[in-house]
Amino acid sequence: MTTMTEASVREFKMPDVGEGLTEAEILKWYVQPGDQVTDGQVVCEVETAKAAVELPIPYDGVVRELRFPEGTTVDVGTPIITVDVGGGGAPAPEAAPEAAPEPEGPRAEGRQPVLVGYGVATTSTRRRPRKGPEVQVPSASAAIQSELNGHGTAPAATAAPTGQRPLAKPPVRKLAKDLGVDLTTVVPTGPDGIITREDVHAAAAPQQAPEPVAAPTAPAEAPAPASAAVPASYDTARETRIPVKGVRKATAAAMVGSAFTAPHVTEFVTVDVTRTMKLVEELKQDKEFTGLRVNPLLLIAKALLVAIRRNPDINASWDEANQEIVVKHYVNLGIAAATPRGLLVPNIKDAHAKTLPQLAESLGELVSTAREGKTSPAAMQGGTVTITNVGVFGVDTGTPILNPGESAILAVGAIKLQPWVHKGKVKPRQVTTLALSFDHRLVDGELGSKVLADVAAILEQPKRLMTWA
Repeated sequence: MTTMTEASVREFKMPDVGEGLTEAEILKWYVQPGDQVTDGQVVCEVETAKAAVELPIPYDGVVRELRFPEGTTVDVGTPIITVDVGGGGAPAPEAAPEAAPEPEGPRAEGRQPVLVGYGVATTSTRRRPRKGPEVQVPSASAAIQSELNGHGTAPAATAAPTGQRPLAKPPVRKLAKDLGVDLTTVVPTGPDGIITREDVHAAAAPQQAPEPVAAPTAPAEAPAPASAAVPASYDTARETRIPVKGVRKATAAAMVGSAFTAPHVTEFVTVDVTRTMKLVEELKQDKEFTGLRVNPLLLIAKALLVAIRRNPDINASWDEANQEIVVKHYVNLGIAAATPRGLLVPNIKDAHAKTLPQLAESLGELVSTAREGKTSPAAMQGGTVTITNVGVFGVDTGTPILNPGESAILAVGAIKLQPWVHKGKVKPRQVTTLALSFDHRLVDGELGSKVLADVAAILEQPKRLMTWA
């Protein structure tokens, strides 16, 4: 019989905080066991492959348990915190677990989409019994872990019997597929015989890094003195490994996918932007821009928008399923931003319809939000073209990779005083180099060249912002 105490405990599960994301990392807990919480109170911050998001709890009650410590990556739908909603006394505080256990969960036909802060319907966390002969697999006890580490004499778990499908969650199956690991050969250590990520990595390690076979050799020479091997100024650890997850992991996967899916072409042009720099200084004094951030990027963005208006076919995407080019009649202008969590590319929705002051306001909000790490997943979806300003790092130019699903990306180099032929004489002028990468399935050389030439022409003679608009 279920006791009253057990019935009053509610589990809050990791929600799908993006669109179709399968996991999120717990960055920070704002509560501890024994704390009182109310409906809508933020209990933790998590990071997905798209952004950092704060999660509100949908219950009133007392925190009973934190299922995972900070820094743990948890599958969507997995309980992460339990709350006693029965109004009973607060339990003695418990520390968050030191290790991240592989979460249990019901085996469902498909994952249901959920809203931010609200998990899927509460169900039992026990796995439904499988049909057929029962397989006895020891749980991930300390003794088994000791055996896996080469210590002790705990009984060893066995892989799945021939003909029986091994137990593993979809993300773990994908990991095994990526690493080339046959799940039927993996020894499970998770609850109820579930194969965990660690099990897959352990099975893949011998394949990826086999131990060299020692051959008979002559007696080894005496080792060199330590002072000769490693200079004193170097870190004696020699290497540091940094886990790739969250935004950085998603960016890496997206860039690889983009580079090997869309045939990239990059064109360059060097342009005199002296008049544009003078206009920037004039706009800073204009009362219409009071309190707004006015910089060269603002006019570069406006120049690109005008160039797209003159050459609308560049603002498109490739529909692989239908083998069609989809021309967009709106511009969601992406701005690549370097943040502590990695590269983010939020975009300004309907940038084509904004006045210059409105564009300045949107740029300022976009950059500030990105630097604070508060960019929402929605702000990074639906982009059509992007600008990346590598000039802020002192770089002259580069060959940018397209943001997935977009047709073009403009890289802006450093603006520097350089000798330039102006009105028949060599004079010091403000000069920069622009680079436009585009998807050659959508954009041919003529169209790409026209867009880049238009941007350069506007920055050289910014009065074209009025005559061409």
